[in-house]
Amino acid sequence: MSGPAEVQSVAAVLRGHDRLRRALRHGGLVAGAAAVIAMVVMALLAPHDPYTQNLALRMVNPIWHADGTWQHPLGTDGLGRDYLSRLIYGSRISLLIGFGCVPISGLIGSALGVAAGYFGGQTDLAVVFMITTRLSMLVVLVALAVVGLVGGSLTVVVAVLGLLLWDRFAVVMRAAVQQIRGLEYVAAAEAAGSSTLRILVRSVLPNVLDQLLVVATLKVAQAVLLEAALSFLGLGVQPPAPSWGLMVSEAKEHMFFSPWLITLPGAALFTLVLAINLLGDGLRDVAAPRRER
Repeated sequence: MSGPAEVQSVAAVLRGHDRLRRALRHGGLVAGAAAVIAMVVMALLAPHDPYTQNLALRMVNPIWHADGTWQHPLGTDGLGRDYLSRLIYGSRISLLIGFGCVPISGLIGSALGVAAGYFGGQTDLAVVFMITTRLSMLVVLVALAVVGLVGGSLTVVVAVLGLLLWDRFAVVMRAAVQQIRGLEYVAAAEAAGSSTLRILVRSVLPNVLDQLLVVATLKVAQAVLLEAALSFLGLGVQPPAPSWGLMVSEAKEHMFFSPWLITLPGAALFTLVLAINLLGDGLRDVAAPRRER
């Protein structure tokens, strides 16, 4: 006869196959994952050096114009830099900032939310006060002030956004843990003498991971947009780094005669944010099919 461990192993394999089957059938998840993977692959490839300037080739039109050339398929900017290469390297900056700041904010917010939801009482009051204080501050204004004082760079932007975007993690984790705090399996683990850390790791966290995943994807998309806004205002990633927000800012003076200089990085930013949201929503549905509609 098979032992309990073998039965659990078989059940885990079956659940894994079932989730994989649902993932492959989820159109939004497949489209979002394909777009994100394409962005990651694109970030590793570029036909030219995005920093090389050639004033003799400045403002070359893209290939859909009559005088376009395949040497620079998307044309060049005002300094003669290949626009396709800068667009590709811009995805690298956006992905680094998006996926770099979320672990920081996720760790802070999740720790506060789980502590508030599980312990309650004075701990909950203290965390709610911190959340309220954080929500009273506008992220863009605080980020602008801090980056303006410290100076803009990739590391500074990641640190600042990571320390500012934890509020939704705390709110969602607090509510989710409060819902499962009084359930039978948590009470059984407490009655069995399990330590608080073991209960949180083995009984609480696995049941809130789907909510955590959704919040994380939303925050990745928000971080990408905030970085683009800071770079557009000149307080994010500094030139000559090819940030998409900075590329839009640099192309303002050419928007009426060469609108593709603004349209292309804007479309890339829109595509990346949409893909991340589709990916997160699809993963949520696969992890918790009972919530799928």
